[in-house]
Amino acid sequence: MNLSVRMVVVLTVVGLISGGLLSVVNLLTAERIELNRLKEIEEAITRVVPGTLSSVKLYEEDKFTVYAGKGADDAELGYAIYASGTGFQDVIVLMFGTDPAIEKIYSLTILEQKETPGLGAKITDPEAYLRFWQEKDIRQPLTLRKPAVGSPEELGTSEVNAITGATISADKVLG
Repeated sequence: MNLSVRMVVVLTVVGLISGGLLSVVNLLTAERIELNRLKEIEEAITRVVPGTLSSVKLYEEDKFTVYAGKGADDAELGYAIYASGTGFQDVIVLMFGTDPAIEKIYSLTILEQKETPGLGAKITDPEAYLRFWQEKDIRQPLTLRKPAVGSPEELGTSEVNAITGATISADKVLG
Protein backbone atom coordinates (compact mmCIF):
# COMPACT_ATOMS: atom_id res chain seq x y z
CA MET A 1 0.00 0.00 0.00
CA ASN A 2 1.43 3.34 -0.91
CA LEU A 3 1.51 6.34 1.43
CA SER A 4 -1.47 8.15 -0.15
CA VAL A 5 -3.79 5.18 0.21
CA ARG A 6 -2.75 4.61 3.84
CA MET A 7 -3.36 8.29 4.66
CA VAL A 8 -6.84 8.15 3.13
CA VAL A 9 -7.68 4.95 5.03
CA VAL A 10 -6.40 6.32 8.35
CA LEU A 11 -8.21 9.66 7.93
CA THR A 12 -11.43 7.86 6.98
CA VAL A 13 -11.25 5.57 10.03
CA VAL A 14 -10.45 8.50 12.35
CA GLY A 15 -13.34 10.48 10.85
CA LEU A 16 -15.79 7.62 11.28
CA ILE A 17 -14.72 7.01 14.89
CA SER A 18 -14.90 10.72 15.71
CA GLY A 19 -18.33 11.07 14.11
CA GLY A 20 -19.59 8.01 15.96
CA LEU A 21 -18.33 9.31 19.30
CA LEU A 22 -19.93 12.71 18.71
CA SER A 23 -23.24 11.00 17.89
CA VAL A 24 -23.11 8.95 21.09
CA VAL A 25 -22.28 12.04 23.20
CA ASN A 26 -25.16 13.89 21.55
CA LEU A 27 -27.58 11.07 22.37
CA LEU A 28 -26.39 10.90 25.98
CA THR A 29 -26.57 14.65 26.62
CA ALA A 30 -29.63 15.75 24.57
CA GLU A 31 -32.09 15.25 27.43
CA ARG A 32 -29.94 17.12 29.94
CA ILE A 33 -29.38 19.99 27.50
CA GLU A 34 -33.15 20.31 26.97
CA LEU A 35 -33.80 20.26 30.74
CA ASN A 36 -31.20 23.00 31.24
CA ARG A 37 -32.81 25.07 28.48
CA LEU A 38 -36.24 24.74 30.12
CA LYS A 39 -34.75 25.67 33.51
CA GLU A 40 -33.14 28.75 31.94
CA ILE A 41 -36.50 29.77 30.46
CA GLU A 42 -38.26 29.35 33.84
CA GLU A 43 -35.59 31.47 35.56
CA ALA A 44 -35.92 34.14 32.87
CA ILE A 45 -39.71 34.24 33.34
CA THR A 46 -39.27 34.91 37.06
CA ARG A 47 -36.77 37.69 36.25
CA VAL A 48 -38.90 39.51 33.68
CA VAL A 49 -42.31 39.18 35.39
CA PRO A 50 -41.84 40.25 39.03
CA GLY A 51 -43.40 38.00 41.66
CA THR A 52 -43.80 34.99 39.38
CA LEU A 53 -43.93 31.67 41.23
CA SER A 54 -45.12 29.51 38.33
CA SER A 55 -45.76 29.87 34.63
CA VAL A 56 -47.97 28.44 31.91
CA LYS A 57 -47.23 28.36 28.19
CA LEU A 58 -50.10 30.15 26.42
CA TYR A 59 -48.98 30.33 22.81
CA GLU A 60 -46.14 28.99 20.71
CA GLU A 61 -44.99 29.26 17.14
CA ASP A 62 -41.63 28.94 15.42
CA LYS A 63 -39.53 31.65 17.13
CA PHE A 64 -42.09 33.14 19.50
CA THR A 65 -43.61 31.82 22.73
CA VAL A 66 -45.86 33.52 25.29
CA TYR A 67 -45.91 32.45 28.95
CA ALA A 68 -48.23 33.68 31.69
CA GLY A 69 -46.46 34.45 34.96
CA LYS A 70 -48.59 33.47 37.94
CA GLY A 71 -48.35 34.53 41.57
CA ALA A 72 -49.17 32.82 44.87
CA ASP A 73 -52.94 33.01 44.33
CA ASP A 74 -52.58 31.72 40.73
CA ALA A 75 -53.44 35.18 39.37
CA GLU A 76 -51.72 36.29 36.18
CA LEU A 77 -49.04 38.84 37.05
CA GLY A 78 -48.03 39.43 33.45
CA TYR A 79 -46.69 37.78 30.36
CA ALA A 80 -43.20 36.67 29.42
CA ILE A 81 -42.49 36.73 25.71
CA TYR A 82 -39.69 34.50 24.43
CA ALA A 83 -38.49 35.48 20.96
CA SER A 84 -35.52 35.00 18.69
CA GLY A 85 -34.30 36.66 15.55
CA THR A 86 -31.21 37.39 13.54
CA GLY A 87 -28.73 39.82 15.06
CA PHE A 88 -25.59 41.30 13.54
CA GLN A 89 -23.52 38.12 13.99
CA ASP A 90 -25.99 35.35 14.75
CA VAL A 91 -29.33 34.65 16.40
CA ILE A 92 -30.35 36.70 19.45
CA VAL A 93 -32.70 34.93 21.88
CA LEU A 94 -34.44 37.18 24.39
CA MET A 95 -37.29 37.34 26.82
CA PHE A 96 -39.20 40.36 28.05
CA GLY A 97 -42.01 40.67 30.55
CA THR A 98 -45.17 42.75 30.26
CA ASP A 99 -47.91 43.70 32.67
CA PRO A 100 -51.27 41.85 32.35
CA ALA A 101 -52.77 44.70 30.28
CA ILE A 102 -49.76 44.58 27.90
CA GLU A 103 -49.16 48.30 28.34
CA LYS A 104 -45.61 48.28 29.69
CA ILE A 105 -42.48 46.18 29.64
CA TYR A 106 -41.27 45.21 33.09
CA SER A 107 -37.78 44.22 31.92
CA LEU A 108 -35.75 42.48 29.25
CA THR A 109 -33.17 39.69 29.44
CA ILE A 110 -30.98 38.25 26.70
CA LEU A 111 -30.79 34.46 26.86
CA GLU A 112 -28.42 33.81 23.97
CA GLN A 113 -26.31 35.93 21.64
CA LYS A 114 -23.07 35.78 19.70
CA GLU A 115 -22.63 39.45 18.93
CA THR A 116 -19.25 41.17 18.72
CA PRO A 117 -17.53 41.07 22.15
CA GLY A 118 -17.19 44.55 23.62
CA LEU A 119 -19.70 46.06 21.19
CA GLY A 120 -22.89 44.19 20.27
CA ALA A 121 -22.45 41.85 23.23
CA LYS A 122 -23.29 44.84 25.45
CA ILE A 123 -26.94 43.94 24.89
CA THR A 124 -26.46 41.53 27.83
CA ASP A 125 -25.01 44.19 30.13
CA PRO A 126 -27.49 45.45 32.76
CA GLU A 127 -25.74 48.82 33.10
CA ALA A 128 -25.01 49.50 29.43
CA TYR A 129 -28.30 48.32 27.94
CA LEU A 130 -30.86 46.27 29.86
CA ARG A 131 -31.71 48.92 32.47
CA PHE A 132 -32.97 51.18 29.68
CA TRP A 133 -35.77 48.68 28.96
CA GLN A 134 -37.37 48.72 32.40
CA GLU A 135 -40.90 50.09 32.72
CA LYS A 136 -41.24 51.07 29.03
CA ASP A 137 -44.66 52.10 27.70
CA ILE A 138 -45.66 49.80 24.82
CA ARG A 139 -49.01 51.34 23.99
CA GLN A 140 -47.15 52.99 21.13
CA PRO A 141 -44.21 51.56 19.14
CA LEU A 142 -40.83 51.63 20.87
CA THR A 143 -38.11 53.67 19.21
CA LEU A 144 -34.33 53.51 19.41
CA ARG A 145 -32.70 56.62 20.92
CA LYS A 146 -29.59 57.71 19.00
CA PRO A 147 -27.20 58.96 20.21
CA ALA A 148 -27.21 56.92 23.39
CA VAL A 149 -27.93 58.70 26.67
CA GLY A 150 -26.39 58.13 30.08
CA SER A 151 -29.45 57.38 32.21
CA PRO A 152 -32.95 55.97 31.74
CA GLU A 153 -34.47 59.25 32.96
CA GLU A 154 -33.21 60.98 29.79
CA LEU A 155 -35.33 58.69 27.60
CA GLY A 156 -38.96 59.10 26.66
CA THR A 157 -41.48 56.56 27.93
CA SER A 158 -41.34 54.62 24.67
CA GLU A 159 -37.64 55.06 23.85
CA VAL A 160 -34.85 52.55 24.40
CA ASN A 161 -31.17 53.35 24.32
CA ALA A 162 -28.89 52.52 21.42
CA ILE A 163 -25.42 51.12 22.06
CA THR A 164 -22.69 53.36 20.73
CA GLY A 165 -20.79 51.44 18.06
CA ALA A 166 -23.32 48.60 18.02
CA THR A 167 -26.53 50.18 16.79
CA ILE A 168 -27.38 47.13 14.66
CA SER A 169 -27.46 44.78 17.68
CA ALA A 170 -29.60 47.22 19.68
CA ASP A 171 -31.90 47.72 16.71
CA LYS A 172 -32.26 43.95 16.16
CA VAL A 173 -33.35 43.52 19.80
CA LEU A 174 -35.92 46.28 19.29
CA GLY A 175 -37.15 44.75 16.01
